[in-house]
Amino acid sequence: MNKELLGGMILAISLLAHADDVPVAVAANFTVPMQKIAAEFEKETGHKAQLSFGATGKFYAQISNGAPFEVFLSADDETPARLESEKLAVAGTRFTYALGRLVLWSARENYVDGKGEVLARSEFQHLALANPKTAPYGAAGLDVLRKLGVLESVRPKLVQGENISQTYQFVGTGNAELGFVALSQVFRDGKIASGSAWIVPANLHEAIRQDAVILSKGQGKPAAAALMNYLKGEKARAIIRAFGYEF
Repeated sequence: MNKELLGGMILAISLLAHADDVPVAVAANFTVPMQKIAAEFEKETGHKAQLSFGATGKFYAQISNGAPFEVFLSADDETPARLESEKLAVAGTRFTYALGRLVLWSARENYVDGKGEVLARSEFQHLALANPKTAPYGAAGLDVLRKLGVLESVRPKLVQGENISQTYQFVGTGNAELGFVALSQVFRDGKIASGSAWIVPANLHEAIRQDAVILSKGQGKPAAAALMNYLKGEKARAIIRAFGYEF
C-alpha cells in the first residue's frame, strides 16, 4: 500500500477516534458564515459542530435555563460577559470573533439610496427591524433611527422580526419594502448581491462587537476548545471577512 495513502488513513482513523460533537448556539446574523466554517472545521479536525441559530437574547434565556450548548457565538459582547459573570461561561475563553455591520436593505433595485435618505422621505409602508430587546442588530437599527431623527415618524411602519433571519425574510419576500439587516446576509464577492442598500456608517450606532465564549457545559471538552481555536485561525477569518465582517 502507498505510504502516503496509509498515512492518510491512519490520520483519518485517529481523528475519528478522538472526534466529538459540540453543540453551538449561533447568532442568526452569522448563519451562513458559520455553516461554512463548521464544514471546514469538521474536515480538518473530525469534530462536528451541531449548530442552532437564533436571537442572542433568546439564547441567553435558554442557556440560563440549562440548554445543553457548549459554545456560544453571540451577536454582542454584553451577553457572553454576563454569562461569564453568572458562572455560566468559562472565564478567560471569551473573545471577539467579528465586528458586525448593519445595512439598510431592500430587495428592490434602486430603492434604497447610498445615503439612507429613503428613511426621511418615509414613502414606504413597512420598515423591518429585528426585536431590539433580543437582537443586537435590531437595537442598532433603533439607534440609527434615533440619531437620524426619524424614529417617531417611522414608528407606525415598523415590522418586528423575531431575529435578524426573520427580518431578512420580511424584506426578501417584499412584505416589507426595506429593513435593517446584517451586511453578511446580503454581501457576496465584495458587493451587495441583490437589491439596493445603504451600509450604515458605524458612528450611527453602538459597535456590534460579536463575542464567542465556551459555556460551562463545554468546560474541559476538547471539541469546544478546538472550535474556539479554529475560529481564531486564518481560514475561519477569511470566511468571516468574505461576508463583510471586520475585526
